[in-house]
Amino acid sequence: MDMPVLTEDPVARAKGIAGTIAAAADALERTQRFPAPLLSAMHETGLFRLLLPRAAGGEEVTPWVYADAVAEVARHDGSVAWCMFVANSSALIAAYLPEDVAAEIFADPATSVAWGPPNAHRARAVPGGYRVTGRWDFASGCRHARWMGAHCHVEEPDGSLRLNRAGRPTIRSLLFPAEKATLIHTWDVIGLRGTASDSYEVNDLFVPEAYSTTREDPRLRREPGRLYAFTQQGLYAVGVAAVAMGLAEAMLDAFMALAREKTPRGLGRLADNAVVQGQIARMTASLGAARAYLTQTLREAWDGADDREPLDVAARVQVRLACAQAILAANEVSDRCYKAAGVSAIFEGSAFNRRFRDMHTLLQQIQSREAHFEAVGQMLLGIEPATEFL
Repeated sequence: MDMPVLTEDPVARAKGIAGTIAAAADALERTQRFPAPLLSAMHETGLFRLLLPRAAGGEEVTPWVYADAVAEVARHDGSVAWCMFVANSSALIAAYLPEDVAAEIFADPATSVAWGPPNAHRARAVPGGYRVTGRWDFASGCRHARWMGAHCHVEEPDGSLRLNRAGRPTIRSLLFPAEKATLIHTWDVIGLRGTASDSYEVNDLFVPEAYSTTREDPRLRREPGRLYAFTQQGLYAVGVAAVAMGLAEAMLDAFMALAREKTPRGLGRLADNAVVQGQIARMTASLGAARAYLTQTLREAWDGADDREPLDVAARVQVRLACAQAILAANEVSDRCYKAAGVSAIFEGSAFNRRFRDMHTLLQQIQSREAHFEAVGQMLLGIEPATEFL
């Protein structure tokens, strides 16, 4: 596949393939594999490469444009949007790799990277690189990924653990072609089924030093630019918030359409009910406020970002708060829509069922923890917050 020539903005491109996403959604849910037309459309529109450095063939878009594009895809299918956010989040690793290695990995426009979150596994430092054995879980998009990664602690030849600047065991990311991993089907879940967030394992795999890096500190990145001043965790949170917002906005649109048509037994048309009218207005305001707050926060963080220095803790805290609030607002609106739709919401194939399940699966992910509000509150009260998820 040749590099696509992209002219429209990412949101317009996302809208342009809405029909392809909708046509593939049922098959994706059932088979947990991207149908070929959908996967081709995602690659041809560059939607997996919005956060990839331009030097590696990406677009390096601003975080709020990225969020809007993910949300637009989520309006049509949560699993596709989730895989889009994960592929973009994984592509951030290119900013930390040697330039020639990043160019090699992403030379094919059909390349995406998948991996699971860090765990207790260790990579043994050996001459020229690392040897690693282990299993990782929750590798969203692993069934269509061309490359995969493993996040490990590093065991030095003397048996000690390699430490980072903060004196804690460092986490190193090792990259390798996807065929070197064995996939394990574990993704039997209620929602986001199409992400196929399966497990995988490798056994005594050698990974050369050049195909490894650490994402722990933006100051260690090779690639300059304000986008990469954002922490990986911060941009992960933006992606999750965008998926949640898109799902909730689609459910609200669906409920308004239902309200214009539905007349519950013994009652008048939903749209003529004052309580329903008030609910719709409040939900519209809630989602609009959350989206505006997220966009404003990301713009302010961008304006204060440096080409080399990472965002300061205060800016990272604000990004975390805006993402947490967006997820909370989306959750509240989706629940209200599901409840207000009555039995119309419970059937497979309705505009509510899958989105409700997808939302409540998203809410179990680490970026959706309500404890993030506590971390922000600590900062606002002058208490040093834990920065692990900022």
